[in-house]
Amino acid sequence: MLRAIVMTLGVLAIAAGALPFGAAAPGPRIYLICVGAAIIAGTAFERWRYRNTPPAGAHWERTGERFEDPSTGETMEVHYDRASGERRYVRTGENDAGRQP
Repeated sequence: MLRAIVMTLGVLAIAAGALPFGAAAPGPRIYLICVGAAIIAGTAFERWRYRNTPPAGAHWERTGERFEDPSTGETMEVHYDRASGERRYVRTGENDAGRQP
């Protein structure tokens, strides 16, 4: 939803810059077009750039650590790559939200 709103704002900025407003100076119009294009490009490519893929050749090991994610209530397991030192958190598929202590 937020992504659609941001893309719409980018399109509106480009449209506002492209519409002829009489004898308006070209500077603000060019600025609106560039800002709108940057918003659209940044929003369109954010998922590609910041996707959560493991590095090539990563060898993930389970650490035995488990915890309950406070925002979702799901059980998470910690994996570790010795080569890079990177940690990642993987859902175990167990739902402990209704568990009593």
